[in-house]
Amino acid sequence: MVRVTPTATASSRRAVVVDDEEPLARLVAGYLEREGFETRLCHDGAQALDVLREVDPDVVVLDLGLPGVDGVEVCRRLRTFSDCYVVMLTARAEEVDTLIGLSVGADDYVTKPFSPRELMARITAMMRRPRNGAAIPATSHRAESVSRVLRAGDLRIDVDAREVLRDGELVALTRTEFDVLATLAARPGRVFSRQVLIEAVWGPGWVGDEHLVDVHVLHVRQKLGDTAEAQRYVRTVRGVGYRIGAGA
Repeated sequence: MVRVTPTATASSRRAVVVDDEEPLARLVAGYLEREGFETRLCHDGAQALDVLREVDPDVVVLDLGLPGVDGVEVCRRLRTFSDCYVVMLTARAEEVDTLIGLSVGADDYVTKPFSPRELMARITAMMRRPRNGAAIPATSHRAESVSRVLRAGDLRIDVDAREVLRDGELVALTRTEFDVLATLAARPGRVFSRQVLIEAVWGPGWVGDEHLVDVHVLHVRQKLGDTAEAQRYVRTVRGVGYRIGAGA
């Protein structure tokens, strides 16, 4: 079944809730609608993929354990045609499930049972993030002094175009991965703690496990052909956090 809120307008922000637990899906949709989202509900993965292509949502709340095509595969395919925000829902709290979900492009995850208010707080924080610029933390410098093209060796980060080139080749990053990398690159030499990165990228209203940052750094490294040993582009400062590397 697909459900559209009857009060939605063409100008609404769009959300798709994908969960085979229909009462939970309706509950989440109700919270989203109160925040001004036009919502669609799906209860299996195959149907969701058709709806996601049709709707082009701003945010997707996606259950991991769907019948047929599971949430991981839905997210993997979604990322071939959309950079919308994805919050993965999972009934399993093991770290491997989190890593699998985020490795295919989820921006955040929530473990069931969860508070709908907490879920909405995370979504609200994500939606505050700029679509056309990196989440660069404020400093005492004027905004004009921040370069809109950032470099780290052979890495070129175009903040306005939201493109990353490594040795002239385009690197496909999710929106969150881009924001993490651009935030680090905007302040060369500065070490960012997980908390500071959370506030800069996810927003001050975000609540959850700060180790989410580690997972996104891992994926940025993988997509840049970097490793935790080489640390050419993203360096770990043990006990503190991360900073941009010198590049290749």
